[in-house]
Amino acid sequence: MTAKDTSTSTVSSAHPYKRVMLKMSGEVLMGNKEFGLDPDTVNRVASDIKEVVDLGIEVCVVVGAGNIFRGVSGAASGMDRTTADYMGMLGIVINALALQNSLENMGIQTRVQSAIRMDSICEPYIRRRAMRHMEKGRVVIFAAGTGNPYFTTDTGAALRASEMDCDVIMKGTKVDGVYSADPKTDPDATHFDRISYIDVLTKDLKVMDATAISLARENNIPIVVFSVMEKGNFAQIAQSKGKYTVVTNT
Repeated sequence: MTAKDTSTSTVSSAHPYKRVMLKMSGEVLMGNKEFGLDPDTVNRVASDIKEVVDLGIEVCVVVGAGNIFRGVSGAASGMDRTTADYMGMLGIVINALALQNSLENMGIQTRVQSAIRMDSICEPYIRRRAMRHMEKGRVVIFAAGTGNPYFTTDTGAALRASEMDCDVIMKGTKVDGVYSADPKTDPDATHFDRISYIDVLTKDLKVMDATAISLARENNIPIVVFSVMEKGNFAQIAQSKGKYTVVTNT
Protein backbone atom coordinates (compact mmCIF):
# COMPACT_ATOMS: atom_id res chain seq x y z
CA MET A 1 0.00 0.00 0.00
CA THR A 2 1.18 3.53 -0.67
CA ALA A 3 0.31 6.61 1.28
CA LYS A 4 -1.58 9.50 -0.16
CA ASP A 5 0.57 12.63 -0.34
CA THR A 6 -1.05 15.59 1.38
CA SER A 7 0.22 19.04 0.46
CA THR A 8 -0.38 22.07 2.65
CA SER A 9 -2.92 23.36 0.14
CA THR A 10 -5.30 20.49 0.89
CA VAL A 11 -5.87 21.49 4.51
CA SER A 12 -9.53 22.31 4.98
CA SER A 13 -10.45 25.72 6.35
CA ALA A 14 -12.85 23.84 8.62
CA HIS A 15 -9.90 22.51 10.61
CA PRO A 16 -8.40 24.85 13.21
CA TYR A 17 -4.91 23.35 12.81
CA LYS A 18 -2.62 22.81 9.85
CA ARG A 19 0.23 21.04 11.67
CA VAL A 20 -0.01 19.30 15.05
CA MET A 21 2.40 17.68 17.46
CA LEU A 22 0.98 14.61 19.21
CA LYS A 23 2.71 13.86 22.52
CA MET A 24 1.95 10.54 24.22
CA SER A 25 3.47 8.67 27.12
CA GLY A 26 4.92 5.25 26.45
CA GLU A 27 2.39 3.79 28.89
CA VAL A 28 -0.35 4.46 26.32
CA LEU A 29 1.13 1.73 24.12
CA MET A 30 1.00 -0.90 26.89
CA GLY A 31 -2.74 -1.40 26.65
CA ASN A 32 -3.72 -3.65 29.56
CA LYS A 33 -0.23 -5.09 29.93
CA GLU A 34 2.05 -4.27 32.84
CA PHE A 35 4.95 -3.34 30.56
CA GLY A 36 6.09 -3.48 26.94
CA LEU A 37 3.99 -3.06 23.81
CA ASP A 38 0.47 -4.27 23.12
CA PRO A 39 0.16 -4.74 19.32
CA ASP A 40 -3.60 -4.11 19.31
CA THR A 41 -3.15 -0.82 21.19
CA VAL A 42 -0.30 0.28 18.92
CA ASN A 43 -2.53 -0.41 15.90
CA ARG A 44 -5.42 1.49 17.46
CA VAL A 45 -3.22 4.53 18.11
CA ALA A 46 -1.88 4.32 14.55
CA SER A 47 -5.46 4.18 13.25
CA ASP A 48 -6.28 7.32 15.24
CA ILE A 49 -3.29 9.11 13.72
CA LYS A 50 -4.34 7.97 10.24
CA GLU A 51 -7.77 9.57 10.74
CA VAL A 52 -6.11 12.93 11.40
CA VAL A 53 -3.76 12.58 8.42
CA ASP A 54 -6.77 11.75 6.22
CA LEU A 55 -8.30 15.07 7.29
CA GLY A 56 -5.38 16.81 5.58
CA ILE A 57 -3.65 17.78 8.82
CA GLU A 58 0.12 17.41 9.06
CA VAL A 59 1.17 15.28 12.04
CA CYS A 60 4.38 14.76 13.97
CA VAL A 61 4.66 12.57 17.05
CA VAL A 62 6.73 12.26 20.21
CA VAL A 63 6.17 9.19 22.38
CA GLY A 64 7.78 8.41 25.72
CA ALA A 65 9.34 5.15 26.90
CA GLY A 66 7.72 4.59 30.29
CA ASN A 67 6.43 1.23 29.08
CA ILE A 68 10.01 0.05 28.57
CA PHE A 69 12.35 2.07 30.78
CA ARG A 70 12.10 5.36 32.64
CA GLY A 71 15.37 7.16 33.28
CA VAL A 72 14.20 8.85 36.47
CA SER A 73 13.17 5.50 37.96
CA GLY A 74 16.50 3.98 37.01
CA ALA A 75 18.36 6.85 38.66
CA ALA A 76 16.21 6.48 41.77
CA SER A 77 17.33 2.85 41.97
CA GLY A 78 20.96 3.89 42.12
CA MET A 79 21.82 3.94 38.43
CA ASP A 80 23.82 6.84 37.05
CA ARG A 81 21.24 9.38 35.83
CA THR A 82 22.97 10.05 32.52
CA THR A 83 23.19 6.34 31.72
CA ALA A 84 19.56 5.81 32.76
CA ASP A 85 18.36 8.66 30.54
CA TYR A 86 20.24 7.30 27.53
CA MET A 87 18.62 3.92 28.11
CA GLY A 88 15.25 5.69 28.12
CA MET A 89 16.10 7.31 24.79
CA LEU A 90 16.71 3.86 23.29
CA GLY A 91 13.31 2.79 24.60
CA ILE A 92 11.74 5.74 22.79
CA VAL A 93 13.27 4.53 19.52
CA ILE A 94 11.73 1.09 20.05
CA ASN A 95 8.28 2.65 20.52
CA ALA A 96 8.78 4.91 17.51
CA LEU A 97 9.67 1.98 15.26
CA ALA A 98 6.65 0.00 16.46
CA LEU A 99 4.34 2.92 15.72
CA GLN A 100 5.99 3.48 12.33
CA ASN A 101 5.41 -0.16 11.41
CA SER A 102 1.71 0.04 12.28
CA LEU A 103 1.23 3.29 10.36
CA GLU A 104 2.95 1.98 7.25
CA ASN A 105 0.85 -1.18 7.38
CA MET A 106 -2.13 1.17 7.10
CA GLY A 107 -0.66 2.93 4.08
CA ILE A 108 0.61 6.04 5.88
CA GLN A 109 4.10 7.10 4.85
CA THR A 110 6.11 7.55 8.03
CA ARG A 111 9.62 8.62 8.96
CA VAL A 112 11.39 8.17 12.27
CA GLN A 113 14.01 10.80 13.02
CA SER A 114 16.30 10.22 15.99
CA ALA A 115 18.22 12.80 17.99
CA ILE A 116 20.88 10.08 18.41
CA ARG A 117 22.21 8.80 15.10
CA MET A 118 21.10 5.26 14.26
CA ASP A 119 21.48 5.37 10.49
CA SER A 120 20.71 1.68 9.96
CA ILE A 121 17.16 1.98 11.32
CA CYS A 122 16.07 5.62 11.08
CA GLU A 123 16.98 9.08 9.87
CA PRO A 124 18.99 11.55 11.93
CA TYR A 125 17.00 14.58 13.05
CA ILE A 126 17.23 17.26 10.38
CA ARG A 127 14.72 20.08 10.74
CA ARG A 128 14.27 20.96 7.08
CA ARG A 129 13.94 17.33 6.07
CA ALA A 130 11.32 16.74 8.78
CA MET A 131 9.29 19.74 7.62
CA ARG A 132 9.47 18.57 4.02
CA HIS A 133 8.24 15.12 5.03
CA MET A 134 5.19 16.65 6.69
CA GLU A 135 4.51 18.91 3.74
CA LYS A 136 4.31 15.72 1.66
CA GLY A 137 1.77 14.22 4.05
CA ARG A 138 4.15 11.91 5.88
CA VAL A 139 3.96 11.37 9.62
CA VAL A 140 7.25 12.18 11.34
CA ILE A 141 8.02 10.47 14.66
CA PHE A 142 10.76 12.16 16.66
CA ALA A 143 12.73 9.63 18.68
CA ALA A 144 15.44 9.68 21.37
CA GLY A 145 14.12 12.83 23.03
CA THR A 146 16.40 15.82 22.64
CA GLY A 147 19.44 13.54 22.54
CA ASN A 148 20.51 14.89 25.93
CA PRO A 149 20.08 13.48 29.44
CA TYR A 150 18.09 15.36 32.10
CA PHE A 151 15.42 16.42 29.60
CA THR A 152 12.00 14.76 29.43
CA THR A 153 10.05 13.78 26.34
CA ASP A 154 7.62 16.59 27.26
CA THR A 155 10.45 19.05 26.74
CA GLY A 156 11.47 17.21 23.58
CA ALA A 157 7.92 17.54 22.25
CA ALA A 158 7.79 21.27 23.04
CA LEU A 159 11.18 21.76 21.39
CA ARG A 160 10.29 19.88 18.21
CA ALA A 161 6.87 21.57 18.04
CA SER A 162 8.64 24.93 18.18
CA GLU A 163 11.14 23.93 15.51
CA MET A 164 8.42 22.49 13.25
CA ASP A 165 6.22 25.59 13.55
CA CYS A 166 3.35 23.45 14.87
CA ASP A 167 0.05 25.14 15.53
CA VAL A 168 -0.58 23.10 18.68
CA ILE A 169 0.82 20.45 20.99
CA MET A 170 -1.80 17.79 21.58
CA LYS A 171 -1.00 15.99 24.83
CA GLY A 172 -2.71 12.59 24.77
CA THR A 173 -3.28 11.31 28.31
CA LYS A 174 -5.51 8.89 30.19
CA VAL A 175 -7.90 11.68 31.27
CA ASP A 176 -9.99 14.10 29.20
CA GLY A 177 -8.23 17.30 30.16
CA VAL A 178 -6.76 19.22 33.07
CA TYR A 179 -8.42 19.05 36.47
CA SER A 180 -7.89 20.94 39.71
CA ALA A 181 -7.03 17.59 41.33
CA ASP A 182 -6.81 13.93 40.33
CA PRO A 183 -10.36 13.07 39.19
CA LYS A 184 -9.74 9.41 40.02
CA THR A 185 -9.27 10.16 43.71
CA ASP A 186 -11.14 13.45 44.16
CA PRO A 187 -14.80 13.44 43.03
CA ASP A 188 -14.92 17.22 43.50
CA ALA A 189 -12.08 17.86 41.04
CA THR A 190 -12.93 20.64 38.58
CA HIS A 191 -12.33 20.27 34.85
CA PHE A 192 -10.78 23.31 33.13
CA ASP A 193 -11.91 24.10 29.60
CA ARG A 194 -9.13 26.66 29.34
CA ILE A 195 -6.24 27.57 31.61
CA SER A 196 -3.12 29.73 31.32
CA TYR A 197 0.46 28.49 31.27
CA ILE A 198 1.13 30.50 34.42
CA ASP A 199 -1.75 28.88 36.30
CA VAL A 200 -0.53 25.42 35.28
CA LEU A 201 2.89 26.25 36.72
CA THR A 202 1.74 27.99 39.89
CA LYS A 203 -0.90 25.37 40.67
CA ASP A 204 1.58 22.58 39.86
CA LEU A 205 -1.02 20.76 37.76
CA LYS A 206 1.42 18.30 36.16
CA VAL A 207 0.23 18.86 32.59
CA MET A 208 3.80 18.74 31.32
CA ASP A 209 7.07 19.50 33.06
CA ALA A 210 7.90 23.14 33.78
CA THR A 211 10.55 23.39 31.06
CA ALA A 212 8.09 22.20 28.41
CA ILE A 213 5.37 24.58 29.61
CA SER A 214 7.79 27.51 29.58
CA LEU A 215 9.02 26.65 26.08
CA ALA A 216 5.46 26.40 24.74
CA ARG A 217 4.60 29.70 26.41
CA GLU A 218 7.63 31.50 24.97
CA ASN A 219 6.70 30.32 21.46
CA ASN A 220 2.96 30.85 21.98
CA ILE A 221 2.07 27.25 21.15
CA PRO A 222 -1.21 26.17 22.80
CA ILE A 223 -1.31 22.79 24.51
CA VAL A 224 -4.49 20.74 24.14
CA VAL A 225 -4.85 18.03 26.77
CA PHE A 226 -7.23 15.19 25.88
CA SER A 227 -7.84 11.48 26.39
CA VAL A 228 -5.96 9.42 23.84
CA MET A 229 -7.45 6.22 25.27
CA GLU A 230 -10.74 6.64 23.39
CA LYS A 231 -10.73 5.38 19.81
CA GLY A 232 -11.15 8.20 17.29
CA ASN A 233 -10.75 10.93 19.88
CA PHE A 234 -7.59 12.38 18.33
CA ALA A 235 -9.46 13.27 15.13
CA GLN A 236 -12.35 14.73 17.12
CA ILE A 237 -10.07 16.94 19.19
CA ALA A 238 -8.12 17.99 16.07
CA GLN A 239 -11.44 19.42 14.84
CA SER A 240 -12.13 21.11 18.21
CA LYS A 241 -14.85 18.63 19.10
CA GLY A 242 -15.31 16.68 22.32
CA LYS A 243 -13.95 17.31 25.81
CA TYR A 244 -10.46 18.69 26.36
CA THR A 245 -8.48 21.51 27.99
CA VAL A 246 -6.60 24.25 26.18
CA VAL A 247 -3.51 25.72 27.85
CA THR A 248 -2.73 29.17 26.39
CA ASN A 249 -1.45 32.60 27.31
CA THR A 250 -4.96 33.90 28.01
